[in-house]
Amino acid sequence: MKRSLLPILCCPVCKGDLTLRVTLEDEKEILEGVLRCPVCDVDYPIEDGIPDLLPREKK
Repeated sequence: MKRSLLPILCCPVCKGDLTLRVTLEDEKEILEGVLRCPVCDVDYPIEDGIPDLLPREKK
């Protein structure tokens, strides 16, 4: 995932802003990390450079 995408990404549930925590990146993109919605208190993982923004099922 490129850092330049962060301003256009939003929470799929509440449409709020997401925060980014990076655990692995190279010179071109973020490879591993987490996008977090502080409003919904949900983490969306970034794996192999791909953010998983599918809404989570309710328990």
